[in-house]
Amino acid sequence: MKNKLLSVKNISKVYYSGKKEVNAISDITFDLFQGEFISIVGPSGCGKSTLLNILTNMDTKTTGDIKFLKSNLKLGYMLQSDSLLSWRTVFDNACIALEITHTKTRDNMDYVNNLLDTYGLGDFKDKYPDELSGGMRQRVALIRTLALKPDILILDEPFSKLDYQSRLSVSDDVYKILKNEGKTAIMVTHDLTEAISISSRVIVLSSRPCQIKNIYPIKREIDLTPIENRKDKNFSKYYDLIWKDLQYE
Repeated sequence: MKNKLLSVKNISKVYYSGKKEVNAISDITFDLFQGEFISIVGPSGCGKSTLLNILTNMDTKTTGDIKFLKSNLKLGYMLQSDSLLSWRTVFDNACIALEITHTKTRDNMDYVNNLLDTYGLGDFKDKYPDELSGGMRQRVALIRTLALKPDILILDEPFSKLDYQSRLSVSDDVYKILKNEGKTAIMVTHDLTEAISISSRVIVLSSRPCQIKNIYPIKREIDLTPIENRKDKNFSKYYDLIWKDLQYE
């Protein structure tokens, strides 16, 4: 039995604009277990990113309870944009989080160096962001997030800025890196094929105020890379089920 890292119970979010009340999220409940990769899908504007912001304390919940079931648990947040600083080298960009948290020790810098070497960026440490492809930039952004050794990664549409071919390649890269590093992740995406191919579970949200319509455990004959997982015999079944959930809104 895998360890439970996160328990989300009956989370709701209400915004107030003057005298108007806007319900964004209503009664969201789910658990996250160590080693899982959960994707969250739903209609545009339903509140997916708001939910991530609440989990990372960038926004406040109105009601409900969030429990992290491990002491000193760390979260890492990877945004849509890589946000690399053009005047800093790849290595220096990857170390930004260490600088901000005052943890730029020799051991942590060695860890960043090792990640860059392991995941194909060893020859680019002294290069600048404008010398990298879009996929390479996303790998740097992921390594920057991993530098703090988070227990859970929060990914907000991390591939949305890439062209289709790069998106496929980078999703494979990210999956391999997270699996090799033994990380747990929650990702928001609009791409159903991406969600099904990379995830162990897919959470489907309704339109605003979003609620959970269904949670699908993704079962495969063999768990390979996201590109290979699209060939699994169950892939089309999950796609049809989730597509129908999203269509009947």
